[in-house]
Amino acid sequence: MENGFSLFDAQDLPLPTAQAKVLCSNHPEGDSVFSIIMAAGWPIWPLLFASIVAVALIIERLGALRRAKVLPSGLLQRVIADYRQQGASESTIAALEQQSPLGRVLAAGLRNVGSSREVMREAIEETGAVVAHELERYLTTLGTIASLSPLMGLFGTVVGMIEIFGSQSPTGSNPVQLAHGISVALYNTGFGLLIAIPSMVFWRHFRAQVNSFVIDMQQQAVRLVEVLHGDRQA
Repeated sequence: MENGFSLFDAQDLPLPTAQAKVLCSNHPEGDSVFSIIMAAGWPIWPLLFASIVAVALIIERLGALRRAKVLPSGLLQRVIADYRQQGASESTIAALEQQSPLGRVLAAGLRNVGSSREVMREAIEETGAVVAHELERYLTTLGTIASLSPLMGLFGTVVGMIEIFGSQSPTGSNPVQLAHGISVALYNTGFGLLIAIPSMVFWRHFRAQVNSFVIDMQQQAVRLVEVLHGDRQA
């Protein structure tokens, strides 16, 4: 008989022991990652791909959404001081745009410093909308992975249940196929939740972080407009 033991051994063992031996032969010792993937069946591969994409997006956003990178400390004060000393030259504005997302918003205001308050605000709002959209980059993909991973795990569960029912026959059940069906169902369910939970946590965290950045940029932009138009001191 296959699976490394003879028919004589399985028949001579008590029924629970024989079944346990058959089930154990279906899983390599050590429960390595590869053995778990193999036991989970082909539905695990889309989940593995989704997990790799989710990890890559989380790492990328953790680096891109650092406060020091988006809202450098003291940037508004330096911009106002530079403007009072040397005005708003094109080279200064271009350098400011390259510094950070907040720099792009403030540069939009400086570029229209000779215009009315309404024109400055419109320019800042237009640039701010573009900056906010860029800060939300990849968050839709991460949210989609968080939403779809449980459904992908559920699909694997359905595939496993089909294999479990397929193991039944008029002469009895195939313990190897039954064990494999259970493995497919449980591993895919667990792995789907394992991907969805951290993805959802980081998605909500990044969304809240972006909203906080946008509010801070709006406040600093309004302050810049008021200072440049003489309505308040720096």
